Amino acid sequence: MRYRPLSASFYRLNRAKFSAEVDTKSLAIFNSNDIYPISADSTLPFAQHRDIFYLSGIDQEESILLIFPDAIEKKHKEVLFIRETNQHIAVWEGAKLTKHAATNLSGIETVYWLKDFEKVFQELSAQCDRFYFNTNEHYRQAVETQTREDRFIAWCKKQYPAHGVGKSNPILQKLRAVKSEEEIAQIQEACNITDKGFRRILNFIKPNVWEYEIEAELAHEFIRNRSKGFAYTPIIASGNNANVLHYTENNMQCKAGDLILMDVAAEYGNYSSDLTRTVPVSGTFSDRQKAVYQSVLDVKKEATKLLTSGTIWKEYHIEVGKLMTKKLLKLGLLDKADLQNETAEKPAYKKYFMHGTSHHIGLDTHDYGLLHLPMESNMVFTVEPGIYIPEEGFGVRLEDDVVIQKTGAPMNLMESIPIEIEEIETLMNA
Repeated sequence: MRYRPLSASFYRLNRAKFSAEVDTKSLAIFNSNDIYPISADSTLPFAQHRDIFYLSGIDQEESILLIFPDAIEKKHKEVLFIRETNQHIAVWEGAKLTKHAATNLSGIETVYWLKDFEKVFQELSAQCDRFYFNTNEHYRQAVETQTREDRFIAWCKKQYPAHGVGKSNPILQKLRAVKSEEEIAQIQEACNITDKGFRRILNFIKPNVWEYEIEAELAHEFIRNRSKGFAYTPIIASGNNANVLHYTENNMQCKAGDLILMDVAAEYGNYSSDLTRTVPVSGTFSDRQKAVYQSVLDVKKEATKLLTSGTIWKEYHIEVGKLMTKKLLKLGLLDKADLQNETAEKPAYKKYFMHGTSHHIGLDTHDYGLLHLPMESNMVFTVEPGIYIPEEGFGVRLEDDVVIQKTGAPMNLMESIPIEIEEIETLMNA
């Protein structure tokens, strides 16, 4: 692997926390992701399921983790199954994890080859009353593809119809939302790599450069710093493209006088960072662009102060909406009539700022977290207000990643990344 793995003790602690939450005589199962086909013999690059990774550190396909706190034999309280390497695999793909290497990574002493799964699982199923299945219950999920986890659940229900069923996801939503110091360090490294990429392209951006050329420069810098690349599909949106929130074509030429909105960030060790910066293609903001940019920056700074321990996510967004409304009035984008006609379901500011301000970030860019629960220290959130003005041909969004503290304002993991107007212009014209 190209990244520095976290300690085996981190994964042992995660499994212990999970085990403490399951019902008695329950067996939890976690499957790795598939390698997804394109066509012919082509596949997408493998990306590990974040839950099995969070609980074991195993970053390899065709892996299964069992957590069974009430197993009769101690060795079966935690069991890992991995793919066995043969000579053909070693030659064509490279050797897979050995049992010893898997134990060193995960801290799991009992490791079997995958071919032994059904035999061992049958033995353990007789000792439990309930299976904990790991379904995807994230509030943003919209998955149509059948996953390896889905196929296993269907098989297990058919083979063992008398067993009860529990859900792993609500437990993991709570556990994964609060980061350890080791995890925060991984996210910080992803942010540091993102910083290097952003500084690289500030001198590169000029009139007539293509959006995909900027994407290529960023990919180069990320990968050369031991990242696998982008944490999510990059958005490099010049001019009016910035008003398409999830614009990912990145195929337009950047014109003099336009702004370019870049929502791009690196991953590191399967942990995401999430950055947005908006810069002038010509190296200097116009007066109107400055006014809108500074308004977004002011809202971001004030919104960041609201991210404190005990804050409720929904209430936080209401307060950010009030901040944005004041700015839109000063910019002449809203007037008193707009405010008189707004409703709680459709506030006036949503015409120009239509998305949320913050989301959890960690192993997933839109990470786990139960939004009805108060924010806690060591949760990591984005802060990303924006103003989008199609009629003026530009949009501005600014985004950093911050860590909730026990008291006071959060810690900004992207504090070193340029954001002030003067600094951006100075670096672009150096």
